[in-house]
Amino acid sequence: MHESTSNERTQRSRRRFLADIAQTAAVVGAPGLWATGGTSFAKDTSGEEFRFSVFSKCLQWLDYQGTAQIAAEAGYDGLDLTVRAGGHVLPERVEEDLPKAAETAAKAGLGIDMIVTDITDPRDAQTEKILKTARGLGVRYYRPGPYRYNNTDPIMAQLDEIKPRLRDLAAMNQQYGVAATYQNHAGAAYVGASLWDLHYLLRDLDPRWFGAQFDIRHTVVEGGLTWPVRLRLLAGWINTLAMKDFRWARQNNGWTTENCPLGEGMVDLAGFAGLLKRHRLARPTSLHFEYPLGGAEHGAREIKVERKVVLEALRSDLNRLRKILGLERA
Repeated sequence: MHESTSNERTQRSRRRFLADIAQTAAVVGAPGLWATGGTSFAKDTSGEEFRFSVFSKCLQWLDYQGTAQIAAEAGYDGLDLTVRAGGHVLPERVEEDLPKAAETAAKAGLGIDMIVTDITDPRDAQTEKILKTARGLGVRYYRPGPYRYNNTDPIMAQLDEIKPRLRDLAAMNQQYGVAATYQNHAGAAYVGASLWDLHYLLRDLDPRWFGAQFDIRHTVVEGGLTWPVRLRLLAGWINTLAMKDFRWARQNNGWTTENCPLGEGMVDLAGFAGLLKRHRLARPTSLHFEYPLGGAEHGAREIKVERKVVLEALRSDLNRLRKILGLERA
């Protein structure tokens, strides 16, 4: 009798487990989670395509026209524009200046698919104004500001404190028709660095309105050889991608990360491209430039290299990425 009851419980548990998987796949999109390949690299089943934008932090030494011109000259589809303190557009001037930036970009043949913000709280006075303005200009995604851990409260308690803010932001995003895309950073202080905590925050949210910007550089720094598992974990919520590279460098008696051009570091770009294809993750992609470029990498207003040096970096990394993804232009 005991054995029969145990078997029945096991069967019920298995059925419940399979039902949970089916329900999760339905919510986040089964093709993105369970696909094994055989689809076009340029377009996934959700209709998304690779569109390449340059993260404008490295171009803050240029005005709107100069930023658009150099991005167009380097072959980009658009700008991932800084709309934050010290950025190309100041939050308090978003209603006046973001339309100007968008108009200038359009004249150069560029779109603004994404913006980078300091948004972390729906109650902040600037949040609604930024989202409303962005959507009116056709911006589809905004990157929120990062959350950070403190060293006193339990980790899970801190995550549970953040959850209601993300829920309310997701509701506001739906209202205005623009989605959040939370970037995972590297570093012990950053919420989302491990990606398991980010999954905990996102798992109850509609990925149409609050998702993740999967940053492969930061994932490899934090995850080493486990980065494919972390990509699989978040696959259903990844709505944009961030591209950059790094290598480990000896410094005094220890080791540090050293940023470098795409393809010259630790990121397995070919392996990453393969998994993007397998999980049908063609997504709007932001290229970041954080290796030495005369101060441009830090968002400097004046740089110590000629324009052509930055232009070549922008063009070279984009061409390399296109080649790895099999998207070279004729």
